[in-house]
Amino acid sequence: MLWDANGEPQDFRYLEINDAWGRLTGLSVESALGRPNAEVLADLEPEWLDDFAAVALSGEPRTTTRPVRALGRVYEARIFRPEPGQFAVLFQDVSQRLREEARRDFLLRLSDILRDENHPDELAHRAAALLGASLGVSRAGYGTIDPLAETILIAPDWRSPGTSSIAGVLRFRDYGSYIDDLKQGTTVVIDDTRLDPRTAANSADLEAINARSFINMPVTEEGGFVALLFLTNNLPRAWTADEISLMREVAERTRVAVARRRAERDLRRLTASLESEVEARTQALLAAEEQLRQSQKMEAVGQLTGGIAHDFNNLLTGISGSLELLTVRLEQGRLSELGRYVASAQAAAQRAAALTHRLLAFSRRQTLDPKPTAVNELVVGMEEMIRRTVGPAIEIAVRCSAELWPAIVDPNQLENALLNLCLNARDAMPDGGCVTIETGNLALDDAAARERDLPPGDYVSLCVADTGTGMTPDVIARAFDPFFTTKPLGQGTGLGLSMIYGFVRQSGGQVRISSELGHGTSMRLFLPRHHGRLEGDGDSRAAAAPPRAEQGETVLVVDDESGVRILITEVLEELGYVAIEAADGAAGLKVLQSDARVDLLVTDVGLPGGMNGRQVADAARLLRPELKILFVTGYAENAVARSGYLEPGMHVLTKPFTIDVLADRIRTLIEPS
Repeated sequence: MLWDANGEPQDFRYLEINDAWGRLTGLSVESALGRPNAEVLADLEPEWLDDFAAVALSGEPRTTTRPVRALGRVYEARIFRPEPGQFAVLFQDVSQRLREEARRDFLLRLSDILRDENHPDELAHRAAALLGASLGVSRAGYGTIDPLAETILIAPDWRSPGTSSIAGVLRFRDYGSYIDDLKQGTTVVIDDTRLDPRTAANSADLEAINARSFINMPVTEEGGFVALLFLTNNLPRAWTADEISLMREVAERTRVAVARRRAERDLRRLTASLESEVEARTQALLAAEEQLRQSQKMEAVGQLTGGIAHDFNNLLTGISGSLELLTVRLEQGRLSELGRYVASAQAAAQRAAALTHRLLAFSRRQTLDPKPTAVNELVVGMEEMIRRTVGPAIEIAVRCSAELWPAIVDPNQLENALLNLCLNARDAMPDGGCVTIETGNLALDDAAARERDLPPGDYVSLCVADTGTGMTPDVIARAFDPFFTTKPLGQGTGLGLSMIYGFVRQSGGQVRISSELGHGTSMRLFLPRHHGRLEGDGDSRAAAAPPRAEQGETVLVVDDESGVRILITEVLEELGYVAIEAADGAAGLKVLQSDARVDLLVTDVGLPGGMNGRQVADAARLLRPELKILFVTGYAENAVARSGYLEPGMHVLTKPFTIDVLADRIRTLIEPS
């Protein structure tokens, strides 16, 4: 070490130098040996001298990593003391390693930007900003090119502190002739604009925008000059090959990422446009389908009303004609013939009731009385009647599954449906054949239930199969339509299958047809399983005559139809009951609020005045919790039953009804259980 008069380190002299020193510094070993460093490397950073002096004085070794800017290198130095006042250094050039580490770190940060940023313009700006900050330049930016106008659109640019923005549109020709090189795809690297012939005449304009030196790197797509990545510096700068290489990688990666983001943006716009177009077309299609559906609905309604009008006109003719003849015969005093006309009118009325019943079943709005039903017993009980009905030419085979679950269904409606199916099977076998009635248990999982349009769960299956003519696919598709029939004119109403379908669907089940032309048809009913024990039928009675009332038994009748109310009242009085009439719910409620004895409430479901029959019944149960209630209705209002079931002590009687049925139902409800 060389010290000044105050003992401060002033310089050092090279006493020994190996050949590696020359390779690591690029200096001559012979010219440096024995000379002070001020004559060999005068611009050496003073921090190096401080480290050397500290080790020479203390003897404590140290390791440091510092640049030697005059040589353009970074060294890792291990310093130790061989003799007091001396130091020795083992150098290792780590410039390349540090550059590689810095490049890897830079590219990782660049990858994060390219991955996370979704907006194309912001992505390019952030990539340029990272490059500019890493290289320590005055400005960095990315702009789009108009090659015909020879302009660049910059928005925005990155600047070091104190550097103004040049965001906006710039004309290349205002700053020199290097645009010609850019249009050829050549990167323009200018260390000093004053010295380069392409910019010397415009150097003042370039220096005004802090571009004494710059790099312009063109970005091309499909052979066209479309964008530019640029770096500018306010002082002359010798751009290194590493800097140009790093900038080229940034430009390429940014180009790919920007193109991808723009493609994704365009795809999103196209997808949104397609979705909008599909939505518009879907709405138009739905509107057309709705129009077609409405047209088909009106056609079906026309067919339905026409068929109803035809059938009811025939029935009304029978009823009104019989009544007119009754009037004439009474005036003539010919009483012996009255029974025939009464029977004719009653038969027509019964057929009208059956037709109304089928219509309600078809519309799924009939009044049902679902109860736990042993389907096997029902089938066995009807077997003999079915055999007599279909005739001797048809063989009946019954296959009842052992341990069949009970179903929750209206047994009377199920009997009608079974008989109807057997009659249809008979008509499909004009030359005779076999009808097979089969029952079974069926547990449906999600997939099987979805296939049958049913909720998953347990069902009881009732199948009627024949060996008849079968159906075509077109006939199967229309089999449940109202008034559709394949029978000759006058031999079928076309309501049978639609009634069965409506009844089963209203009961929470499903109907499926399996048929092949010439190979018979299978009609399968799926009925919901009843989870619980079967109970005996408490309504079965063998009484030959309507039961009579006991002393003082009182029935409140609420019905807005005076004819029906008078009829029920007269029947009650005939049977010995005390009858109280009310024309609406409010009037009936006043009776219930009084001290009058009421053993049974008989109420219509549809009542005027804002209180229907179910609401009257609920209010009555609040006043008289044990009161028995009988709903009479020709239409299944939703208010009759909640969740498809009536509360204990409530029953339903469907209009029209006979006097015997009314009397029996009233007696069943009133008498103690």
